[in-house]
Amino acid sequence: MIPYPQMSSEEREAEYQHLLAQFEDLKAQNLKLNMARGKPGEDQLNLTRGIFDIMRSPEDYLSDGIEVRNYGEMTGLPAAKRLFAEVLGCREDQVFVGGNASLQLMYDTVAKGYTHGLLHSSRPWCKEEKLKWLCPAPGYDRHFKITESFGFELITVPMTDNGPDMDMVENAVKDPAVKGMWTVPKYSNPDGIVYSEETIRCIASLKPAAPDFLLMWDNAYCIHDLEDGCETLPDILTLCASYGNPDMVFEFASTSKITLPGAGISCFACSEDNMTYMKKLLDAQVISYDKVNQQRHVLYLKDKAHMIELMRKHAEILRPKFQCVLDALNQEIAPLNIASWRHPKGGYFVSLNAMPGTAKRTLVLCKEAGVTMTNAGATFPYGKDPQDSNIRIAPSFPSVNELKKAVSVLCVCLKLSALEKLNKQ
Repeated sequence: MIPYPQMSSEEREAEYQHLLAQFEDLKAQNLKLNMARGKPGEDQLNLTRGIFDIMRSPEDYLSDGIEVRNYGEMTGLPAAKRLFAEVLGCREDQVFVGGNASLQLMYDTVAKGYTHGLLHSSRPWCKEEKLKWLCPAPGYDRHFKITESFGFELITVPMTDNGPDMDMVENAVKDPAVKGMWTVPKYSNPDGIVYSEETIRCIASLKPAAPDFLLMWDNAYCIHDLEDGCETLPDILTLCASYGNPDMVFEFASTSKITLPGAGISCFACSEDNMTYMKKLLDAQVISYDKVNQQRHVLYLKDKAHMIELMRKHAEILRPKFQCVLDALNQEIAPLNIASWRHPKGGYFVSLNAMPGTAKRTLVLCKEAGVTMTNAGATFPYGKDPQDSNIRIAPSFPSVNELKKAVSVLCVCLKLSALEKLNKQ
């Protein structure tokens, strides 16, 4: 294959017409394939079918002497706290166990800062003249929507191979209007980047001008490895405390992609003083989250070692899907010099950077051919990718056979949009 930028105009036109014919053939197949979200496929969901049958005897409804079907235990079952604490590497008393969605806990934490202020706030954020938030990008669109919904000015922080650009972060937090930062430290969404230890220490040792600066540490993929032997991150709560920032961080996790996304359990972890403060605010909001579901998960998942064994089964299902995507890109796109992508070792996405100015057009073409993907620009604040380049590929939901068709469509559309761009130059 000749790289497209090196082709003559005549060669590019001939290639374009050839691809148009392929594209029309693909449209004629009336495909309906979805790679828009990082949803577990049915075979993954079936891994945990036994979770619904695990509570059979009266003793199963008791946890540390607590009747799980009744009111009480606002911060969660002690056994559920111990389970999350083991996975995250923090202490049991630092864990608050919520409902099925860590995103809900994240929203609520920001909302508490907005309506009441955080532990070290001089006033609620809603009374501040300006509010700003740091958003490493490409990043998670739902993170950005939370802070955008409260009126924060979203500041894009470029991602590097080691995590967020820390020179920019350290400079940005000198502004007292900067109240926080989103982070996905392991297998970042969508790039699959694992923050380096140097970056993590740099984050933990930040000295923001805002005394109530909030580090949102979304550790969603902490044990979501595709390969054995992947690294474990240091405990961010301990690190922040060692640098004099014990109250700066809230860490989040869930079982959404371990057991059941619509019926899992979630948590946040924070300092003892933050926990005391949050309990006072939450006392007016909840009596308790679903302790029956917490107990169900404790009995089924048992401990970290058992969870990792379950995640290996997930990886066996996911690995061929990721490889299907990467093989197609390596064979069809790499020789053409029109895009680049990362080879993640875990998480749920493949992040592709198309030729600048072509991502939106590529996904329009994909939709015409029956393949739905995350909107171009969604991985940037306000949905605006300044390069119109990043495309998030979510391989988990379709079968391998469906993926082959979907990625074939994507490759044809990448080629068409690149040739259209080059032919206009």
